[in-house]
Amino acid sequence: MKLEFDPKKISICLILVLLTAGSVFEVSAQGNRRPRVINSNPVVRVPPTPTPTSSGSVPVSTKSTAYLKSRLNGILINRLLTRGQVGAKVVSLTTGKTIYERNANKYFMPASNMKSFSIAAALDQLTPEYRFVTSVYAIAKPDRNGTIRGNLIIYGRGDPSISASFNDGDYYRAIDALAQRIAQAGVKRVEGSLVGDETYFNSRSIPFGWEWDDLQWYYGAEVSSLSINNNSVELKISPGAVGSPARIGILPANRQFRIINKTRTTPNGTKRELKVTKRLGVNVLEVAGKMPENDGGYEGFIAVSRPANLFVEVLKQRLQQRGIAVRGSSRAINTADRGGMKLQTDGLEEITNLKSPPLRLIAEKTMKPSQNLYTELILRALGEERGDNSDPEKTSLQKGIEVVQSVLRKAGVAPDSVVQYDASGLSRHNLITPDSAVKLYQYMNRSPHAYAWRNSLTIGGVDGTLKRRFLGTSAASNVRGKTGTIDQVSALTGYVTSKSGEKFVFSVLTNNLPDSRLRVKTIDEIVLLLSDFDGRTS
Repeated sequence: MKLEFDPKKISICLILVLLTAGSVFEVSAQGNRRPRVINSNPVVRVPPTPTPTSSGSVPVSTKSTAYLKSRLNGILINRLLTRGQVGAKVVSLTTGKTIYERNANKYFMPASNMKSFSIAAALDQLTPEYRFVTSVYAIAKPDRNGTIRGNLIIYGRGDPSISASFNDGDYYRAIDALAQRIAQAGVKRVEGSLVGDETYFNSRSIPFGWEWDDLQWYYGAEVSSLSINNNSVELKISPGAVGSPARIGILPANRQFRIINKTRTTPNGTKRELKVTKRLGVNVLEVAGKMPENDGGYEGFIAVSRPANLFVEVLKQRLQQRGIAVRGSSRAINTADRGGMKLQTDGLEEITNLKSPPLRLIAEKTMKPSQNLYTELILRALGEERGDNSDPEKTSLQKGIEVVQSVLRKAGVAPDSVVQYDASGLSRHNLITPDSAVKLYQYMNRSPHAYAWRNSLTIGGVDGTLKRRFLGTSAASNVRGKTGTIDQVSALTGYVTSKSGEKFVFSVLTNNLPDSRLRVKTIDEIVLLLSDFDGRTS
């Protein structure tokens, strides 16, 4: 979904600062930053989309396939769409017949519609009951005094659920569960270091094609097999006394970030002017500008560089609170540190482990709010679990994409109709067709895992990225699917049931249209036409 800020509060302009190799984001009372957001931030409040016009009253006898085609063509010949690209396909799940298609085999950037392909393949191959496992290793079990000789290694396998998002907003609950398991295993002291091992994935932490101005924010967070709290921290800025710096805090509290505070609190009635800058690849955050004394404050989520370091730092804190001493430091190791190799667990003892909730629940937390990081973690884990591991040069991401391709072949999707560069759709190099999306949704509708799949999809007027769309229409609590939004791109693929009970699967992809309201209105008019339909296409 598109990220928008209340113009009375804050908007963010992005300025590339070459001398500091950083990314600068200016917050002022004028104008919004260029929209490039796929997933939603729980802090952001998005204005409701205008309700599309009802399909109108037409005698039932005239409502047939020809009627639908005519009305759909009427929506898509809008002169305001002529400079852009629109593709659409509608199939009746009731009869299996194609009702409408326009540019259905043309390539379109899918934005977060790419998530549908990644998550469908994961449910298909891993099953909805699959659980991620984070293991704790050492060279030997604790001795009779509870001492671990050497390092205690935390080996991540891509679990997204070690996060406040799965724990009612509590930043520490998941880490505390792991700390508790370590204590229950009899560990009272670690003579070595606490090592966060993220070598299970060998892909780049930033996928190819992600744009630099997305990398400061939570939706552009680095991918690590040892992730914590969406690999982001919560930034809070509030005014101080007039003339003094604003108060700046980060949650969870940690030593990974260095904050440079160049702010000043100004008298009531003055304009807020803030710049929030995180330098690329390092955890240095500079906040500069002015905040009025009566300002309600600013909250945002900032991506963490090398999040595995944050993981083991927070875990060390929580172990020490339980009286478990760690003599050495806390540090992270990736594949570059290990010479391109994964952790070799032969000869190590698993002290304990932490299992995630089942994939079906993680899929809901991924698809409904359109969470980028979770999708990237799931696809890489899929590659490691079900991909071709015979070639050590293949990355976790490459293997995951190959598994997606194998599932698409089973679904009858043309191999060349999906070009995938990442899992989430944030890369602008991804390409799909409306036909490929519809065939995927048809396949998942008849899958043994259809229930988990449908439960992962956002529902019109109810939850996720469709929560504020279709309110008060026949599509509310009816249409369910996957949205997609990046700059000049909007998409929706999903299912909807007509008033006469006919079930449709559809995909509408719009590209190269700068007006986001026009893109969404076009998509929603098509969906509402289908949900209002009270005739028969057979």
